[in-house]
Amino acid sequence: MAADNPALEPPYFHGGANLSRCDTFVDQSATAVIFPVFLSLLFLISVCGNGLILYVICQRKHKCNSTSIYMLNLALSDSLFTLALPARIIYYSLNFNWPFGDLLCRITSIFFFANTYAGIAFMTCISLDRYLAVMHPQHLQSLRSVRVVRRVCCLVWALVTAETAPLLFLITRQHLLGRHTCMEFFNIEGFRATPHVVLLACVLSFCCPLVVIVGCYAKINLKLRAAAARNPLNGGSRRKHRANAITILILLTFVLCFSPYHVNVMQFMVRTILQMPTCREQRAFKVSLRVTVSLMNLNCALDPVIYFFAIKKYKQKVMSLFRGRLSASDFRSKTSRRESSGNGGEKSPRPHGEKSESCNQSSGN
Repeated sequence: MAADNPALEPPYFHGGANLSRCDTFVDQSATAVIFPVFLSLLFLISVCGNGLILYVICQRKHKCNSTSIYMLNLALSDSLFTLALPARIIYYSLNFNWPFGDLLCRITSIFFFANTYAGIAFMTCISLDRYLAVMHPQHLQSLRSVRVVRRVCCLVWALVTAETAPLLFLITRQHLLGRHTCMEFFNIEGFRATPHVVLLACVLSFCCPLVVIVGCYAKINLKLRAAAARNPLNGGSRRKHRANAITILILLTFVLCFSPYHVNVMQFMVRTILQMPTCREQRAFKVSLRVTVSLMNLNCALDPVIYFFAIKKYKQKVMSLFRGRLSASDFRSKTSRRESSGNGGEKSPRPHGEKSESCNQSSGN
């Protein structure tokens, strides 16, 4: 019966013929200005922050611990995404028109999703690492050894590669409404199971890590509160408080950057399963998707804040750079003040007698 009456079937099950007539590229003039500016700022912050952490960690190879190894891999995932930002900036500047061909579109898509899910995985690993350091400082420290941590990182990259490799074989660049788009997903054409697969992927790659991070923070916080209740003068060691601060920073970054995107996608997939999305709903989803993707991209600029509190050497390096810049600006301001006061203090030549009188008056005073 459904085959006899196409109106009963959602349009994306028929190759997207009706979807192709729905122009979801609204507010292009504003997007062509806002997105390039936003991504350019993101690029500069990410290059500086992640470049500095890579430099700091590589300088102290002999002092590698579990935290620094996870941070190094998190910075590497952010750096991969940063490499793809210039092409995305040009794409948005050209009103969603991709000029670089299909292969580069696929590669930038891989970098985008690799950064997202490697970032989520390594944030989860850091939270678990802090949990083990605070809750099991004696019994489970073997799980924080450099050898084990390196194996965990290799496993994470293997899983991320397995998740993103299929993008090499998918068509991510499409000719749509007179432009070549890149990575404009969620047309969900051709497969009835696509919404269910996307929902399952969101649950495994977002909901489960979120539960783990929240659980780690709750356990660490409860232990610190109990320690403070037993000994109000010294409620837990400084290291444990730092572990708690790192975990809450990760939780805040996770919620701010990744939650809007995944919640947005999940609600749309549920609505798609229940009822065919109208063109107006697709447009609203597309606009919200751009905003939530931008928030998700923000994680590569916020991760350096985590490094600042997690790695002492990184914090010292950042503070020394700021002190150097402040001292240089102070030196320049003092020099300019001296020059201006020197210029202002120059007076017209006076007769010798007047000058002596003035000096005598001052000495008399």
